[in-house]
Amino acid sequence: MSSSAQKYDVFQAIADPTRRDVLKLLAHQELPIGEITSHFPMTRTAIAKHLHILSEANLVSGQKVGREKIYRLQPETFQELKDWLSYYDQFWNNKLSMLKYVVENDDEDS
Repeated sequence: MSSSAQKYDVFQAIADPTRRDVLKLLAHQELPIGEITSHFPMTRTAIAKHLHILSEANLVSGQKVGREKIYRLQPETFQELKDWLSYYDQFWNNKLSMLKYVVENDDEDS
């Protein structure tokens, strides 16, 4: 499969720190590529590649407005992440409960 035909999933898309930063920017407002690029020490072409991956994963969408393409966040796609991560909450909550128990029992021993 050629790289141009490759579809990216949500997890591949958010694996890169630059793409996560782009998502943070777009969480606040819709932006054209030039404005997005101004926040990063890389070329417009590099940002365009990141936006392509985010678009393939349906995390962002772009709409042509005049001569510019305006990008916006697709928040409904984050539900897949939320659902996957929610399964692991049980382990996190268990660790916090254990920590609380250790700390409280340590205080009683002092």
